[in-house]
Amino acid sequence: MTNNLIYVYCLLDIDPGRAIVPGAHGLKSLAYGDFYAIVKFVSEEEFSEENLKQNLNNIQWLETNAREHVAVITLLMEEHNAVIPFNFGTIFQSEESLNKFLTDYSESLTENFQHIGGKQEWAVKIYCDRKALSEKIDELSEEAAALETQIMASGPGKAFLLRRKKTELIENELDRLCKLYGQKYYEEFRVFSEATHLSNLIPPDFNERQDTMILNAAFLIEKIKVADFLNTVEILRKKDINSGFVIETTGPWPPFSFIYIKEKRG
Repeated sequence: MTNNLIYVYCLLDIDPGRAIVPGAHGLKSLAYGDFYAIVKFVSEEEFSEENLKQNLNNIQWLETNAREHVAVITLLMEEHNAVIPFNFGTIFQSEESLNKFLTDYSESLTENFQHIGGKQEWAVKIYCDRKALSEKIDELSEEAAALETQIMASGPGKAFLLRRKKTELIENELDRLCKLYGQKYYEEFRVFSEATHLSNLIPPDFNERQDTMILNAAFLIEKIKVADFLNTVEILRKKDINSGFVIETTGPWPPFSFIYIKEKRG
């Protein structure tokens, strides 16, 4: 089996030395100008364009290799100020083609190193348990609270009609509160961020949860601010958990969300 294709994990802007990632086998550092590409040489039997497409449909193969891809980059992030991650499955046919890419995009790559240097990507997903939130609706919605006061002061017939009205109101208020809190959390975390990235909300059917996602975002945070960011997360988590809001944070991740490779100017 001939390993003649180049699989690229990431770029560094300083020489990683011989021990690129302790315990990882087959990794090499290829120097091109101001950049050091962390790579391994792989076979066409596994990583040619056609064979890679087939392997991507193999869940076990995909999970194993994608996990290894992120693990290598994450370990390098622990030792280096800035790492530009490449997408899983990035293959170059030769060192010449890799060198051409890095030369053609050198200006943009340098800008990206400056942008992400000393920072980490943190992912935040926030969910709302609408049932739990509905039980707090009179505390969080002035309109719902006012309607409840009318119900309590009304006779049976009018109270029945007002309760039907309140049922409709609650659904609208739940939607409003979910948007309001999603924006509130976003603004709280944006204070710590140099850049943000919003992703689509994932419906419950696709994330195997019963609650509703109200925020799906990534934040690029300076390392010196991460502790304050996480402390704020914990404060908000404890403050709002009884209202049905769940805050999930993961990281640090390779800064995939904040890398923008632009065409060479001119």
